[in-house]
Amino acid sequence: MGKGKLHKFQEIGVFEHVIEPEIKAFVGENHPLKGKWNKEFFKNTNPIVVELGCGKGEYSVGLATAFPNKNFIGIDIKGARIWKGAKTSQEAGLKNIGFLRTRIEVINSFFDEGEVDEIWVTFPDPQQKKRRAKKRLTSSVFLAKYQKILKNNGLVHLKTDSSFLYQYTQELTLLNELNIVKNTRDLYGENWVDKILSIQTYYEKLHIDEGDKINYISFHLDTNIKLKEPPIPEDE
Repeated sequence: MGKGKLHKFQEIGVFEHVIEPEIKAFVGENHPLKGKWNKEFFKNTNPIVVELGCGKGEYSVGLATAFPNKNFIGIDIKGARIWKGAKTSQEAGLKNIGFLRTRIEVINSFFDEGEVDEIWVTFPDPQQKKRRAKKRLTSSVFLAKYQKILKNNGLVHLKTDSSFLYQYTQELTLLNELNIVKNTRDLYGENWVDKILSIQTYYEKLHIDEGDKINYISFHLDTNIKLKEPPIPEDE
């Protein structure tokens, strides 16, 4: 491990707003903060917004800055990535943001039923191979996990450079008759940006510089339905 990464791991270990449980400790078990994020972590009753695969945390930090009356939690498995967002938010004195280092597969071990108001999925791996379909963060498998932690009809946002993942997610929402709030294949070309959608991650800026179009879709997730999976396209 390089000295820079080692330093980040050491520093992230002392950030009070970063939760780093043992990776295997909460597979099938509940974390002490489950159901208590408002009371014990944020110490307020404001809505909770979660960013999955937050990377360097740019989106979580941007949202926390723009919306002081909401709480934000960035989740990623890579501690060296989370360090950037944790450091930035600490230096900015933000009190409405935290970071959780864990796998998204075990998210139900960390949040209780109806504890989360919104979920952001920003530039995830599209998992385009057919055999990896269940790994897509907007698959029916993962949405079923989100149903257990979201308030009924809570919002799910997907921002991606992958037209494949965007189309797949759109087909899933239509198949399950979910209420789509916003939907565009070219976020910046269609001038849809606002103070939320104009926040850009490190990877998003790279895609924009390369001329890629940014896709965006948001929808309400009905927590009372059994989700159906759209037909899985053949590998390209």
